[in-house]
Amino acid sequence: MHVFLTFGVMSKYNLSDKKERDANYCSLVSPAVMDDLKERIMDVVVMQKKYKDKNYSARQLAKDLGTNSRYVSAVVNVRFRMNYTTFINKYRIEEAMSILTDKRFEDLRMEEVSDMVGFSNRQSFYASFYKFVGMTPKEYRSKYMVETKAKKKNNKD
Repeated sequence: MHVFLTFGVMSKYNLSDKKERDANYCSLVSPAVMDDLKERIMDVVVMQKKYKDKNYSARQLAKDLGTNSRYVSAVVNVRFRMNYTTFINKYRIEEAMSILTDKRFEDLRMEEVSDMVGFSNRQSFYASFYKFVGMTPKEYRSKYMVETKAKKKNNKD
């Protein structure tokens, strides 16, 4: 039964195990160039919060960095050990987790949270969230609220 549930969740959120591929162009980028691009990618994507932009592609990032998208892809694959989409979604999910546990945002609907962190639709938000966290955003918020109430009750006792 557990296998069926896992399969059901994976198919529900359109998740599948990715096969690793060797990208030949990765070996063409020197380690020094990779290190430099890694820092610059982090600056643009994380510090400038470009991950929140639904339309911010690897091609646009490459253009902003004055390089090509193959180099960006190679750096993300080698230095961060994931593809560009997973890299971007990681930061979106981390921010969503913060929003979902912040009392200031407790009245936001999931669609609003999804939009705030840069997902173009609710389905991809749920699929990515489940992939990274192992539960849906609603389950995550509920679990956090239950744990918070339990901590408050224990502190009063």
